[in-house]
Amino acid sequence: ASDFDEPNAELSQETERELELKLILSSSVKGWNISENLIAVKNLTSEPWEFGYAFGFSRPLALKAQPQPCTFCRENFVSGLELYGGLGDTEQFGLSGTSQYLAPLIAWNLPSGLTMKLSPGWGLNDDSLPFLLRFGISFEFSNLGRR
Repeated sequence: ASDFDEPNAELSQETERELELKLILSSSVKGWNISENLIAVKNLTSEPWEFGYAFGFSRPLALKAQPQPCTFCRENFVSGLELYGGLGDTEQFGLSGTSQYLAPLIAWNLPSGLTMKLSPGWGLNDDSLPFLLRFGISFEFSNLGRR
């Protein structure tokens, strides 16, 4: 939460150079998608490595697709739950002093390849913001590179 104390006008003057590594693991079990992510970030100045995680699971509202394409079919909607936060750094590894969040999510996969996601998140400790609202729009390019 303390990262948000500085005004945007001051933050926009800074240039950060970071290396971010992510290990993204995903499994499918009986229609459920289970995802485990580990994150390591290194500011290329003298600051230590920082670590984070995300764990979540999701499932489409229907596993069997309709024979005809449709926009509002249940199989195009995905719901789930995510737990994510910090794991400290190389000097002090662990949950102490890091923010932790729990967030339900809903995603709508349109037949065009467009996906819209909405995820309200609640902070689980005093180091977290009380509430976050994340949203995203993505587009999947199919058959890219095929002739």
